[in-house]
Amino acid sequence: MTTTPPMRLTAINLDCPDPLALAAFYQQATGLTPHPASNADFAGLTREDGFVIGFQRVADYRPPRWPDPAAPQQFHLDFAVDDLDRARSRLVELGAREPAHQPGGERWRVLVDPAGHPFCLTRK
Repeated sequence: MTTTPPMRLTAINLDCPDPLALAAFYQQATGLTPHPASNADFAGLTREDGFVIGFQRVADYRPPRWPDPAAPQQFHLDFAVDDLDRARSRLVELGAREPAHQPGGERWRVLVDPAGHPFCLTRK
C-alpha cells in the first residue's frame, strides 16, 4: 500500500478590497515580512518557514458581518498573545474594531480587521 505524504499548509489567502492596506494592518499586527512581489492586486506576508498570508483584491468585495449568519464569517484566524487587553488596544489603534458580541469572555476576544474579517486573540 502506498501512502501519500501529508499535505503541508503553505498559505492562507483572504479576499479584500485593498490588498496592500490589509497586508499593512497584519504586518504591523504580526511583524511578518512583506512579500517582495506584493502589489495592488495581491499582497503577501511571509514567515521564516515560508508560510504566507496573502491578501487578494476582489471586485465587489462583501465583508462578513460577524456574528450575522446572513453574511457569515466563512473562516477566521486565531492569534495567541500574552496580554489580551494590551493586544486588543494595539490592534484597535491599527484599525481593527471590537464587536459587542464576545462569546469567549476572558478566554478570547473577537476583533474584526479593516476589511471585515473576524479574527480571535487567545491567551498564550
